[in-house]
Amino acid sequence: MATYDEKPWLKSYDAGLDPEVTISDHTYASLLEDAMVRHPERPAMYFMGVSFSYGRFDELSRRFAAFLAANGIGTGDVVGINLPNIPQYLIALTGALRAGCVVTGISPLLTPKEMAYQINDAGARALVTLDAIYEHRVQAVRNEVSGLDICVAASIGDYLPAVKRILGKLLKKIPSGRLDPIPGKTVVSFKDALASAEPAPPRADITPDDICLLQYTGGTTGLPKGTQLTHRNITVNISQILNWLDFHPDREVMCSAFPLFHLAGLMVGMASLAAAIPQILIPDPRNTGHICGEIGKYRPTLLTNVPSLYQMLLEAPEFHALDFSNTKACVSGAAPFAVEAIQAMEKVVGREKVLEVYGMTETSPILTMNPFRGRKKIGSVGIPVQSTRIKLVDVETGTREVPLGEEGELIANGPQVMKGYHNKPEETAHALREFQGERWLYTGDVARMDEDGYFTIADRVKDMLIVGGFKVFSREVEEKLYEHPGVEFCAIVGLPNPDRPGSEIVKAVVQRSEAGRENSEDGLKADIIAFCRENMAPYKVPKIVEFIGQIPLTAVGKVDKKALR
Repeated sequence: MATYDEKPWLKSYDAGLDPEVTISDHTYASLLEDAMVRHPERPAMYFMGVSFSYGRFDELSRRFAAFLAANGIGTGDVVGINLPNIPQYLIALTGALRAGCVVTGISPLLTPKEMAYQINDAGARALVTLDAIYEHRVQAVRNEVSGLDICVAASIGDYLPAVKRILGKLLKKIPSGRLDPIPGKTVVSFKDALASAEPAPPRADITPDDICLLQYTGGTTGLPKGTQLTHRNITVNISQILNWLDFHPDREVMCSAFPLFHLAGLMVGMASLAAAIPQILIPDPRNTGHICGEIGKYRPTLLTNVPSLYQMLLEAPEFHALDFSNTKACVSGAAPFAVEAIQAMEKVVGREKVLEVYGMTETSPILTMNPFRGRKKIGSVGIPVQSTRIKLVDVETGTREVPLGEEGELIANGPQVMKGYHNKPEETAHALREFQGERWLYTGDVARMDEDGYFTIADRVKDMLIVGGFKVFSREVEEKLYEHPGVEFCAIVGLPNPDRPGSEIVKAVVQRSEAGRENSEDGLKADIIAFCRENMAPYKVPKIVEFIGQIPLTAVGKVDKKALR
């Protein structure tokens, strides 16, 4: 029987793929600069009908770096970026990194108090935000962010064509806000900040082991934590991804609707820039019509999205009319993708083009992927990428490897694993532990590995239910529920059982499909429970079925189980 140390996944690697990745001594900033110098004429990004060449992007990025330097923001200082997927995000990101700064992405969906928490926890000295967010949220906490010295406010219309910008303002489709001053802070518009600086910033003295990104976790338990990712973490993971997908930069176009403040979206953006690959920026992931229009116009070779967005696209008639012959892969991550939905997706985009991956903020983010050319196992998250080792250990103590085929907590070791959590030594010590004489990341995910080295995620440790002493994996029950024609979307959560301390009650929260709405709630509820009794062990059968108009999702598109609980 295979063991984790034998790396059974290597036999499933695509031919010619080196199982080890080169650990370079480049910073992300140096990778970026090399790409822009070599390909100044190549498109860097497409945004709402506007194209930016790498030469133009290079100049704008250097201007932002020079602006920061002129205002005393430099090596090791934290710059927060609080923007949707617009060009200013990537301009500010790369400019800040070239100035030697650390970047923290701040979700535009946060409340003023949540924004203030992250700004203060990260120690951000500069913030790049939208003018509308500045007026309505930053001003609301102006006295609570004393360490913040500079606010740079961008407008959605900064880089739109004049006609779209004027019409957008007249029709009030472009949000805007006033830049009233804040005593003791520099407040400036994004375009004025760039205009004030020459594109010749001083060269920053940074190393591959310096912090590149301070990415905050979602805070599903407790307050969000700042994950410290070094330049080496990022450049290694970029190399792993690009080699795995056999990228040829002169032939590729990337398209992702993942938000840039989330590491999945940011890695697509950063990898594209480092390899001089054009990318399509999607400012509104819910506008499937716009996404389909961009796919039709630019014919991307790689799509990267969360499963819920792929499902939204499948519901759009124009998506089915697109030509996907140029698309090599549709990468899916951040949440489970139901088997039936993958099969429906591949009927549109082509066989074996959906490629499920697994990772987390703490791993820069990719740990496993299904093979690009080789066998893809639907429902699995694939095999460990180059130079990455994975083991499964017992959930109770985390000190014993579980046998092949059994569920256990997934732990990982590789050059993409984070440095630690910002100013949280106890949380760092809990996540990064010694196992068999080496430092491993304990992911909190329950998985199992098959004889070929493919991993299937069963659940989050915190989402796993205990019913009468038996383990119930919510994803397993959810997958079975998706087979019922009355279920459009669903989630399993556990409730404390008042009659049996230490045991839980399985609750199914269901968003009804069109077919399900033809039945009464009581009739559909009875039908679902009967279906579950027929298809799963008694202890897994939901005791409560609750219907909901729409399953709540996080900003990234994951089911928000915290809200459901």
